Amino acid sequence: MSIASYFGGTASTRSLELSPEFPFEPFDDADKAVDRLIEIFETNTAFLRNAFQDLIGGKDKPGRVRAFYPEVRMETESHARLDSRLAYGFVSGPGQHATTITRPDLFRDYLKVQISLLMKNHETPVLIGASDMPIPLHFAFYDGTHVEGGAAAANLELPLADFFDLPDLSVMDDSIANGTYESTNGVLPLASFTAPRVDYSLHRLQHYTATAAEHFQNYVLFTNYQFYIDEFCRMSHELLGDPDSGYEAFVEPGNLTTLAGGVEPSSGVAPAKLPQMPAYHLKRKDSAGITMVNIGVGPSNAKTITDHIAVLRPHVWLMLGHCAGLRTSQKLGDYVLAHGYVREDNVLDKDLPTWVPIPPLAEVQVALEDAVAEVTGYDGYELKRVMRTGTVGSIDNRNWELWDQKGIVQRFSQSRAIALDMESATIAANGFRFRVPYGTLLCISDKPLHGELKLPGMATDFYKRQVSQHLEIGIRALEQLRNMPPESLHSRKLRSFAETAFQ
Repeated sequence: MSIASYFGGTASTRSLELSPEFPFEPFDDADKAVDRLIEIFETNTAFLRNAFQDLIGGKDKPGRVRAFYPEVRMETESHARLDSRLAYGFVSGPGQHATTITRPDLFRDYLKVQISLLMKNHETPVLIGASDMPIPLHFAFYDGTHVEGGAAAANLELPLADFFDLPDLSVMDDSIANGTYESTNGVLPLASFTAPRVDYSLHRLQHYTATAAEHFQNYVLFTNYQFYIDEFCRMSHELLGDPDSGYEAFVEPGNLTTLAGGVEPSSGVAPAKLPQMPAYHLKRKDSAGITMVNIGVGPSNAKTITDHIAVLRPHVWLMLGHCAGLRTSQKLGDYVLAHGYVREDNVLDKDLPTWVPIPPLAEVQVALEDAVAEVTGYDGYELKRVMRTGTVGSIDNRNWELWDQKGIVQRFSQSRAIALDMESATIAANGFRFRVPYGTLLCISDKPLHGELKLPGMATDFYKRQVSQHLEIGIRALEQLRNMPPESLHSRKLRSFAETAFQ
Protein backbone atom coordinates (compact mmCIF):
# COMPACT_ATOMS: atom_id res chain seq x y z
CA MET A 1 0.00 0.00 0.00
CA SER A 2 1.37 3.42 -0.92
CA ILE A 3 1.67 6.25 1.57
CA ALA A 4 -0.83 8.32 -0.41
CA SER A 5 -3.48 5.61 -0.31
CA TYR A 6 -2.81 4.97 3.38
CA PHE A 7 -3.81 8.56 4.13
CA GLY A 8 -6.63 8.72 1.69
CA GLY A 9 -4.61 10.59 -0.91
CA THR A 10 -4.71 13.87 1.00
CA ALA A 11 -1.62 16.04 0.98
CA SER A 12 -0.50 17.97 4.04
CA THR A 13 0.72 21.54 3.73
CA ARG A 14 3.09 20.97 6.66
CA SER A 15 6.70 19.99 6.02
CA LEU A 16 7.41 16.26 6.30
CA GLU A 17 10.28 14.96 8.40
CA LEU A 18 11.06 11.30 7.69
CA SER A 19 12.94 8.69 9.71
CA PRO A 20 16.37 7.54 8.45
CA GLU A 21 16.39 5.58 5.20
CA PHE A 22 16.90 1.83 5.28
CA PRO A 23 17.15 0.53 1.71
CA PHE A 24 16.43 -3.15 1.16
CA GLU A 25 19.44 -5.45 1.46
CA PRO A 26 19.72 -9.23 0.91
CA PHE A 27 20.38 -11.57 3.86
CA ASP A 28 21.16 -15.27 3.78
CA ASP A 29 21.60 -15.55 7.57
CA ALA A 30 18.43 -15.49 9.67
CA ASP A 31 20.13 -14.12 12.79
CA LYS A 32 21.56 -11.19 10.87
CA ALA A 33 18.23 -10.62 9.14
CA VAL A 34 16.41 -10.36 12.48
CA ASP A 35 19.17 -8.11 13.85
CA ARG A 36 18.51 -5.77 10.94
CA LEU A 37 14.75 -5.83 11.59
CA ILE A 38 15.41 -4.89 15.22
CA GLU A 39 17.77 -2.09 14.20
CA ILE A 40 15.22 -0.58 11.82
CA PHE A 41 12.35 -0.86 14.28
CA GLU A 42 14.25 0.55 17.26
CA THR A 43 15.71 3.41 15.23
CA ASN A 44 12.36 4.41 13.75
CA THR A 45 10.32 4.12 16.94
CA ALA A 46 12.98 6.10 18.84
CA PHE A 47 12.72 8.73 16.10
CA LEU A 48 8.98 9.06 16.80
CA ARG A 49 9.37 9.06 20.58
CA ASN A 50 12.04 11.74 20.45
CA ALA A 51 9.94 13.94 18.17
CA PHE A 52 6.97 13.53 20.52
CA GLN A 53 9.07 14.49 23.54
CA ASP A 54 10.32 17.55 21.68
CA LEU A 55 6.74 18.52 20.89
CA ILE A 56 5.35 18.23 24.40
CA GLY A 57 8.57 19.73 25.81
CA GLY A 58 7.80 23.03 24.14
CA LYS A 59 10.47 22.98 21.47
CA ASP A 60 9.75 24.40 18.03
CA LYS A 61 6.78 22.55 16.64
CA PRO A 62 7.84 20.17 13.87
CA GLY A 63 6.07 19.60 10.63
CA ARG A 64 4.62 16.15 10.09
CA VAL A 65 6.88 13.43 11.45
CA ARG A 66 6.78 9.96 9.94
CA ALA A 67 8.63 6.69 10.47
CA PHE A 68 8.13 3.29 8.87
CA TYR A 69 7.85 -0.34 9.91
CA PRO A 70 10.59 -2.76 8.80
CA GLU A 71 9.66 -5.28 6.15
CA VAL A 72 10.70 -8.77 5.04
CA ARG A 73 10.55 -9.47 1.32
CA MET A 74 11.21 -12.54 -0.79
CA GLU A 75 10.92 -13.20 -4.51
CA THR A 76 10.90 -16.58 -6.19
CA GLU A 77 10.37 -17.76 -9.75
CA SER A 78 9.69 -21.41 -8.94
CA HIS A 79 6.94 -23.53 -7.42
CA ALA A 80 9.56 -25.90 -5.96
CA ARG A 81 10.46 -26.22 -2.29
CA LEU A 82 12.97 -28.50 -0.64
CA ASP A 83 10.86 -29.92 2.21
CA SER A 84 7.29 -30.93 1.33
CA ARG A 85 6.56 -32.34 4.80
CA LEU A 86 6.04 -28.97 6.46
CA ALA A 87 2.69 -27.23 6.70
CA TYR A 88 4.39 -23.82 6.66
CA GLY A 89 7.75 -22.22 5.84
CA PHE A 90 7.22 -21.80 2.09
CA VAL A 91 5.34 -19.48 -0.25
CA SER A 92 2.43 -20.75 -2.31
CA GLY A 93 3.97 -19.96 -5.66
CA PRO A 94 6.22 -17.71 -7.74
CA GLY A 95 6.09 -13.97 -7.25
CA GLN A 96 6.85 -11.26 -4.74
CA HIS A 97 5.95 -11.85 -1.08
CA ALA A 98 6.33 -9.44 1.84
CA THR A 99 5.17 -8.59 5.35
CA THR A 100 5.68 -5.65 7.67
CA ILE A 101 7.16 -6.43 11.08
CA THR A 102 6.69 -4.95 14.54
CA ARG A 103 8.43 -5.71 17.83
CA PRO A 104 11.12 -7.94 16.27
CA ASP A 105 12.76 -7.99 19.70
CA LEU A 106 9.68 -9.73 21.12
CA PHE A 107 9.33 -12.07 18.12
CA ARG A 108 13.04 -12.74 17.62
CA ASP A 109 12.94 -16.54 18.00
CA TYR A 110 9.76 -16.83 15.95
CA LEU A 111 11.13 -14.67 13.14
CA LYS A 112 14.41 -16.54 13.09
CA VAL A 113 12.59 -19.86 12.54
CA GLN A 114 10.24 -18.48 9.87
CA ILE A 115 13.00 -16.73 7.90
CA SER A 116 15.32 -19.74 8.15
CA LEU A 117 12.64 -22.04 6.74
CA LEU A 118 11.85 -19.61 3.96
CA MET A 119 15.47 -19.33 2.83
CA LYS A 120 16.05 -23.07 3.18
CA ASN A 121 12.96 -24.17 1.26
CA HIS A 122 13.44 -21.75 -1.63
CA GLU A 123 17.24 -21.45 -1.61
CA THR A 124 17.04 -17.69 -1.89
CA PRO A 125 17.92 -14.80 0.43
CA VAL A 126 15.37 -12.50 2.00
CA LEU A 127 15.39 -8.74 1.61
CA ILE A 128 15.21 -6.55 4.72
CA GLY A 129 14.49 -2.82 4.69
CA ALA A 130 12.03 -0.12 5.69
CA SER A 131 8.50 -0.46 4.29
CA ASP A 132 6.17 2.31 3.18
CA MET A 133 3.79 1.50 6.07
CA PRO A 134 3.93 4.34 8.64
CA ILE A 135 4.24 3.51 12.35
CA PRO A 136 1.42 5.15 14.34
CA LEU A 137 2.75 7.27 17.19
CA HIS A 138 0.87 5.26 19.84
CA PHE A 139 2.61 2.05 18.73
CA ALA A 140 6.05 3.59 19.17
CA PHE A 141 5.31 3.42 22.92
CA TYR A 142 5.12 -0.24 23.88
CA ASP A 143 2.57 0.21 26.66
CA GLY A 144 0.70 3.00 24.87
CA THR A 145 0.16 5.08 28.02
CA HIS A 146 2.47 8.01 27.35
CA VAL A 147 0.83 9.54 24.31
CA GLU A 148 -2.54 10.91 25.34
CA GLY A 149 -1.41 11.89 28.83
CA GLY A 150 1.63 13.70 27.50
CA ALA A 151 -0.35 15.51 24.84
CA ALA A 152 -2.99 16.61 27.35
CA ALA A 153 -0.40 17.86 29.80
CA ALA A 154 1.28 19.92 27.08
CA ASN A 155 -1.99 21.64 26.11
CA LEU A 156 -1.20 21.32 22.41
CA GLU A 157 -2.99 23.82 20.24
CA LEU A 158 -3.26 21.39 17.34
CA PRO A 159 -4.36 17.74 17.38
CA LEU A 160 -1.71 15.04 17.35
CA ALA A 161 -2.89 13.97 13.91
CA ASP A 162 -1.39 17.20 12.53
CA PHE A 163 2.06 16.02 13.59
CA PHE A 164 2.06 12.21 13.66
CA ASP A 165 0.41 9.22 12.05
CA LEU A 166 -2.25 7.74 14.31
CA PRO A 167 -3.70 4.19 14.30
CA ASP A 168 -5.75 3.51 11.16
CA LEU A 169 -8.27 0.68 11.28
CA SER A 170 -8.18 0.29 7.49
CA VAL A 171 -4.82 -1.53 7.75
CA MET A 172 -5.69 -3.63 10.82
CA ASP A 173 -8.29 -6.01 9.44
CA ASP A 174 -8.12 -9.82 9.35
CA SER A 175 -8.58 -10.24 5.61
CA ILE A 176 -5.34 -12.23 5.25
CA ALA A 177 -6.22 -14.67 8.03
CA ASN A 178 -9.81 -14.90 6.76
CA GLY A 179 -8.65 -15.78 3.27
CA THR A 180 -10.38 -12.76 1.70
CA TYR A 181 -7.32 -10.59 1.06
CA GLU A 182 -6.81 -9.31 -2.49
CA SER A 183 -3.48 -7.75 -3.42
CA THR A 184 -3.63 -4.38 -5.19
CA ASN A 185 0.04 -4.27 -6.22
CA GLY A 186 0.84 -7.90 -6.99
CA VAL A 187 2.76 -8.45 -3.73
CA LEU A 188 1.43 -11.38 -1.69
CA PRO A 189 1.55 -11.53 2.13
CA LEU A 190 4.17 -13.58 3.97
CA ALA A 191 2.27 -13.51 7.28
CA SER A 192 -1.34 -13.56 8.45
CA PHE A 193 -1.06 -10.21 10.26
CA THR A 194 0.30 -6.82 9.26
CA ALA A 195 2.50 -4.94 11.72
CA PRO A 196 -0.26 -2.47 12.76
CA ARG A 197 -2.65 -5.39 13.36
CA VAL A 198 -0.06 -7.04 15.63
CA ASP A 199 0.62 -3.77 17.46
CA TYR A 200 -3.08 -3.29 18.06
CA SER A 201 -3.35 -6.71 19.68
CA LEU A 202 -0.21 -6.27 21.78
CA HIS A 203 -1.74 -3.15 23.31
CA ARG A 204 -5.14 -4.83 23.75
CA LEU A 205 -3.54 -7.76 25.57
CA GLN A 206 -2.06 -5.38 28.11
CA HIS A 207 -5.48 -3.78 28.56
CA TYR A 208 -7.51 -6.97 28.90
CA THR A 209 -5.10 -9.13 30.90
CA ALA A 210 -2.97 -6.58 32.84
CA THR A 211 0.19 -8.41 31.79
CA ALA A 212 2.75 -7.51 29.13
CA ALA A 213 2.84 -9.50 25.90
CA GLU A 214 6.41 -10.63 26.63
CA HIS A 215 5.13 -12.87 29.43
CA PHE A 216 2.72 -14.94 27.31
CA GLN A 217 3.83 -18.52 26.79
CA ASN A 218 3.40 -20.79 23.76
CA TYR A 219 1.00 -23.18 25.56
CA VAL A 220 -2.27 -21.56 26.60
CA LEU A 221 -5.20 -22.62 28.79
CA PHE A 222 -8.53 -20.82 28.80
CA THR A 223 -11.10 -21.20 31.56
CA ASN A 224 -14.43 -19.63 32.44
CA TYR A 225 -14.12 -19.84 36.24
CA GLN A 226 -11.88 -18.13 38.79
CA PHE A 227 -11.71 -21.41 40.74
CA TYR A 228 -9.39 -22.73 38.05
CA ILE A 229 -7.17 -19.67 38.27
CA ASP A 230 -6.86 -20.03 42.04
CA GLU A 231 -5.79 -23.64 41.59
CA PHE A 232 -3.39 -22.71 38.77
CA CYS A 233 -1.71 -20.18 41.06
CA ARG A 234 -1.32 -22.82 43.77
CA MET A 235 0.09 -25.40 41.35
CA SER A 236 2.41 -22.84 39.77
CA HIS A 237 4.01 -21.96 43.09
CA GLU A 238 4.48 -25.66 43.82
CA LEU A 239 6.18 -26.17 40.46
CA LEU A 240 8.40 -23.13 41.00
CA GLY A 241 9.62 -24.76 44.18
CA ASP A 242 10.66 -27.89 42.26
CA PRO A 243 14.13 -27.33 40.77
CA ASP A 244 13.53 -30.14 38.26
CA SER A 245 10.32 -28.67 36.81
CA GLY A 246 12.08 -26.32 34.40
CA TYR A 247 9.76 -23.43 35.26
CA GLU A 248 11.57 -20.16 35.93
CA ALA A 249 8.97 -17.61 37.04
CA PHE A 250 5.29 -16.99 37.68
CA VAL A 251 3.68 -13.74 36.49
CA GLU A 252 0.32 -12.40 37.69
CA PRO A 253 -1.71 -9.30 36.67
CA GLY A 254 0.29 -6.13 37.16
CA ASN A 255 3.35 -8.09 35.91
CA LEU A 256 3.88 -9.32 39.48
CA THR A 257 6.77 -11.72 39.01
CA THR A 258 7.80 -14.46 41.42
CA LEU A 259 11.07 -16.17 40.49
CA ALA A 260 11.84 -19.86 40.99
CA GLY A 261 12.70 -20.45 44.63
CA GLY A 262 10.90 -17.32 45.76
CA VAL A 263 7.66 -17.06 47.69
CA GLU A 264 6.78 -13.40 47.04
CA PRO A 265 6.83 -11.27 43.87
CA SER A 266 10.15 -9.55 43.28
CA SER A 267 8.85 -7.05 40.71
CA GLY A 268 5.64 -5.56 39.32
CA VAL A 269 2.76 -3.65 40.88
CA ALA A 270 -0.59 -5.23 41.70
CA PRO A 271 -3.46 -3.55 39.83
CA ALA A 272 -6.09 -1.69 41.85
CA LYS A 273 -8.66 -4.11 40.45
CA LEU A 274 -8.47 -7.17 38.25
CA PRO A 275 -8.81 -6.62 34.50
CA GLN A 276 -11.58 -8.04 32.37
CA MET A 277 -9.70 -11.23 31.51
CA PRO A 278 -6.73 -11.65 33.88
CA ALA A 279 -3.80 -13.74 32.65
CA TYR A 280 -1.28 -15.78 34.62
CA HIS A 281 1.98 -17.08 33.20
CA LEU A 282 4.05 -20.03 34.41
CA LYS A 283 7.20 -19.20 32.49
CA ARG A 284 9.81 -21.49 31.04
CA LYS A 285 12.84 -20.97 28.84
CA ASP A 286 12.03 -20.05 25.22
CA SER A 287 8.40 -19.25 26.17
CA ALA A 288 7.69 -22.98 26.50
CA GLY A 289 5.70 -22.53 29.71
CA ILE A 290 1.94 -22.23 30.29
CA THR A 291 -0.31 -19.17 30.20
CA MET A 292 -3.78 -19.37 31.72
CA VAL A 293 -6.52 -16.80 31.10
CA ASN A 294 -9.86 -16.44 32.84
CA ILE A 295 -12.03 -15.41 29.91
CA GLY A 296 -15.20 -15.18 31.97
CA VAL A 297 -18.51 -16.24 30.49
CA GLY A 298 -19.62 -15.96 26.89
CA PRO A 299 -18.47 -16.22 23.28
CA SER A 300 -17.73 -12.49 22.95
CA ASN A 301 -14.94 -12.65 25.51
CA ALA A 302 -13.68 -15.89 23.97
CA LYS A 303 -13.39 -14.28 20.54
CA THR A 304 -11.88 -11.06 21.90
CA ILE A 305 -8.99 -12.67 23.74
CA THR A 306 -8.18 -15.23 21.05
CA ASP A 307 -8.21 -12.48 18.40
CA HIS A 308 -5.32 -10.90 20.27
CA ILE A 309 -3.36 -13.90 21.59
CA ALA A 310 -3.30 -15.28 18.03
CA VAL A 311 -0.75 -12.65 16.93
CA LEU A 312 1.74 -14.18 19.40
CA ARG A 313 1.59 -17.42 17.35
CA PRO A 314 1.24 -19.90 20.24
CA HIS A 315 1.76 -23.59 19.57
CA VAL A 316 -1.60 -24.65 21.06
CA TRP A 317 -4.51 -23.42 23.14
CA LEU A 318 -6.98 -25.51 25.14
CA MET A 319 -10.34 -24.76 26.70
CA LEU A 320 -10.88 -26.16 30.21
CA GLY A 321 -14.31 -25.24 31.46
CA HIS A 322 -17.67 -26.42 32.69
CA CYS A 323 -20.56 -27.54 30.58
CA ALA A 324 -24.05 -28.95 30.71
CA GLY A 325 -24.22 -32.70 30.11
CA LEU A 326 -26.96 -33.67 27.65
CA ARG A 327 -27.04 -37.46 28.05
CA THR A 328 -28.66 -39.52 30.79
CA SER A 329 -25.57 -41.74 30.98
CA GLN A 330 -23.35 -38.82 32.04
CA LYS A 331 -22.64 -37.94 35.66
CA LEU A 332 -21.64 -34.68 37.29
CA GLY A 333 -17.86 -34.48 37.18
CA ASP A 334 -17.51 -36.54 33.98
CA TYR A 335 -15.26 -35.18 31.24
CA VAL A 336 -16.14 -34.33 27.66
CA LEU A 337 -13.44 -34.39 24.99
CA ALA A 338 -14.77 -32.40 22.04
CA HIS A 339 -14.20 -33.79 18.57
CA GLY A 340 -16.79 -31.58 16.85
CA TYR A 341 -18.71 -28.38 17.48
CA VAL A 342 -22.19 -27.00 16.89
CA ARG A 343 -21.58 -23.29 16.42
CA GLU A 344 -24.52 -21.33 17.78
CA ASP A 345 -22.29 -18.68 19.38
CA ASN A 346 -22.70 -16.36 16.35
CA VAL A 347 -19.71 -14.09 17.06
CA LEU A 348 -17.54 -15.49 14.25
CA ASP A 349 -20.17 -15.90 11.56
CA LYS A 350 -18.83 -12.98 9.47
CA ASP A 351 -15.21 -14.13 9.75
CA LEU A 352 -15.66 -17.89 9.44
CA PRO A 353 -18.94 -19.14 7.93
CA THR A 354 -20.72 -21.79 9.96
CA TRP A 355 -20.54 -24.23 7.02
CA VAL A 356 -16.78 -24.47 7.57
CA PRO A 357 -16.04 -27.66 9.57
CA ILE A 358 -13.78 -27.36 12.62
CA PRO A 359 -11.87 -30.66 12.56
CA PRO A 360 -10.39 -32.42 15.59
CA LEU A 361 -6.58 -32.33 15.66
CA ALA A 362 -5.21 -35.81 16.29
CA GLU A 363 -2.13 -34.71 18.24
CA VAL A 364 -4.18 -32.59 20.64
CA GLN A 365 -6.92 -35.20 21.04
CA VAL A 366 -4.41 -37.93 21.89
CA ALA A 367 -2.59 -35.71 24.40
CA LEU A 368 -5.84 -34.86 26.19
CA GLU A 369 -7.05 -38.45 26.29
CA ASP A 370 -3.67 -39.69 27.54
CA ALA A 371 -3.68 -37.02 30.25
CA VAL A 372 -7.17 -38.01 31.43
CA ALA A 373 -6.07 -41.63 31.62
CA GLU A 374 -2.87 -40.77 33.49
CA VAL A 375 -4.53 -38.54 36.08
CA THR A 376 -7.72 -40.55 36.68
CA GLY A 377 -6.08 -43.99 36.57
CA TYR A 378 -8.58 -45.31 34.02
CA ASP A 379 -7.44 -46.61 30.65
CA GLY A 380 -8.83 -48.14 27.49
CA TYR A 381 -12.48 -49.14 27.72
CA GLU A 382 -12.55 -48.25 31.41
CA LEU A 383 -11.88 -44.61 30.51
CA LYS A 384 -15.48 -44.40 29.33
CA ARG A 385 -16.50 -44.42 32.98
CA VAL A 386 -15.33 -40.81 33.33
CA MET A 387 -14.99 -39.39 29.81
CA ARG A 388 -16.92 -39.30 26.57
CA THR A 389 -15.73 -38.03 23.21
CA GLY A 390 -18.33 -36.24 21.12
CA THR A 391 -19.82 -33.06 19.78
CA VAL A 392 -20.05 -29.93 21.93
CA GLY A 393 -22.55 -27.18 21.22
CA SER A 394 -21.74 -23.57 22.10
CA ILE A 395 -24.55 -21.09 22.46
CA ASP A 396 -24.77 -17.33 23.04
CA ASN A 397 -27.68 -17.43 25.51
CA ARG A 398 -26.80 -18.53 29.04
CA ASN A 399 -30.47 -18.88 29.91
CA TRP A 400 -31.22 -21.29 27.11
CA GLU A 401 -33.02 -23.44 29.70
CA LEU A 402 -35.89 -20.94 29.51
CA TRP A 403 -36.51 -21.61 25.81
CA ASP A 404 -39.12 -24.01 24.47
CA GLN A 405 -37.29 -27.26 25.15
CA LYS A 406 -38.87 -29.22 22.32
CA GLY A 407 -37.02 -27.33 19.59
CA ILE A 408 -33.62 -27.12 21.26
CA VAL A 409 -33.64 -30.75 22.37
CA GLN A 410 -34.42 -31.83 18.82
CA ARG A 411 -31.51 -29.79 17.37
CA PHE A 412 -29.03 -31.12 19.89
CA SER A 413 -30.22 -34.67 19.32
CA GLN A 414 -29.83 -34.32 15.55
CA SER A 415 -26.30 -32.92 15.98
CA ARG A 416 -25.35 -35.78 18.33
CA ALA A 417 -24.18 -33.19 20.87
CA ILE A 418 -23.26 -34.56 24.28
CA ALA A 419 -22.53 -31.25 26.04
CA LEU A 420 -23.35 -27.55 25.87
CA ASP A 421 -21.35 -24.48 26.85
CA MET A 422 -20.79 -20.90 25.65
CA GLU A 423 -17.11 -20.65 24.72
CA SER A 424 -15.58 -23.87 23.35
CA ALA A 425 -16.73 -23.61 19.75
CA THR A 426 -15.57 -20.00 19.60
CA ILE A 427 -12.08 -20.84 20.84
CA ALA A 428 -11.78 -23.82 18.49
CA ALA A 429 -13.13 -21.89 15.50
CA ASN A 430 -10.77 -18.97 16.12
CA GLY A 431 -7.92 -21.45 16.45
CA PHE A 432 -8.87 -22.86 13.07
CA ARG A 433 -9.19 -19.37 11.59
CA PHE A 434 -5.81 -18.22 12.90
CA ARG A 435 -3.97 -21.55 12.35
CA VAL A 436 -3.44 -22.12 16.08
CA PRO A 437 -3.85 -25.77 17.20
CA TYR A 438 -6.80 -26.10 19.58
CA GLY A 439 -8.61 -28.55 21.82
CA THR A 440 -11.39 -28.75 24.40
CA LEU A 441 -11.81 -30.77 27.57
CA LEU A 442 -14.91 -29.88 29.56
CA CYS A 443 -16.27 -31.06 32.90
CA ILE A 444 -19.97 -31.61 33.43
CA SER A 445 -21.27 -29.36 36.18
CA ASP A 446 -25.02 -29.75 35.62
CA LYS A 447 -27.60 -31.69 33.60
CA PRO A 448 -30.52 -29.30 33.17
CA LEU A 449 -32.38 -31.49 30.69
CA HIS A 450 -32.53 -34.13 33.41
CA GLY A 451 -33.50 -31.94 36.35
CA GLU A 452 -29.98 -31.50 37.73
CA LEU A 453 -29.63 -27.72 37.72
CA LYS A 454 -26.52 -25.94 38.92
CA LEU A 455 -27.38 -24.89 42.49
CA PRO A 456 -25.10 -23.14 45.02
CA GLY A 457 -24.58 -25.99 47.47
CA MET A 458 -24.10 -28.61 44.79
CA ALA A 459 -21.74 -26.34 42.87
CA THR A 460 -19.47 -25.81 45.86
CA ASP A 461 -18.99 -29.53 46.43
CA PHE A 462 -18.48 -30.13 42.73
CA TYR A 463 -15.82 -27.44 42.40
CA LYS A 464 -13.87 -28.70 45.39
CA ARG A 465 -13.86 -32.20 44.01
CA GLN A 466 -13.09 -31.67 40.35
CA VAL A 467 -11.21 -28.42 39.69
CA SER A 468 -7.79 -29.65 40.81
CA GLN A 469 -7.99 -32.87 38.81
CA HIS A 470 -9.32 -31.14 35.70
CA LEU A 471 -6.53 -28.54 35.76
CA GLU A 472 -3.88 -31.19 36.33
CA ILE A 473 -5.13 -32.98 33.23
CA GLY A 474 -4.85 -29.78 31.18
CA ILE A 475 -1.31 -29.13 32.37
CA ARG A 476 -0.24 -32.73 31.69
CA ALA A 477 -1.68 -32.51 28.17
CA LEU A 478 0.23 -29.30 27.43
CA GLU A 479 3.44 -30.79 28.79
CA GLN A 480 2.99 -33.77 26.48
CA LEU A 481 2.39 -31.46 23.52
CA ARG A 482 5.46 -29.43 24.49
CA ASN A 483 7.58 -32.54 23.96
CA MET A 484 6.48 -32.69 20.33
CA PRO A 485 8.37 -30.72 17.65
CA PRO A 486 6.27 -27.64 16.75
CA GLU A 487 6.37 -28.50 13.05
CA SER A 488 4.39 -31.70 13.73
CA LEU A 489 1.91 -29.94 16.00
CA HIS A 490 0.97 -27.27 13.45
CA SER A 491 -1.23 -29.49 11.34
CA ARG A 492 -1.87 -29.29 7.59
CA LYS A 493 -5.55 -29.32 8.55
CA LEU A 494 -5.15 -25.67 9.54
CA ARG A 495 -3.61 -24.57 6.22
CA SER A 496 -5.39 -23.78 2.97
CA PHE A 497 -4.02 -24.33 -0.54
CA ALA A 498 -2.93 -20.67 -0.83
CA GLU A 499 -1.26 -19.85 2.47
CA THR A 500 1.19 -17.36 3.92
CA ALA A 501 4.67 -18.75 4.56
CA PHE A 502 4.88 -17.77 8.22
CA GLN A 503 3.30 -20.19 10.69
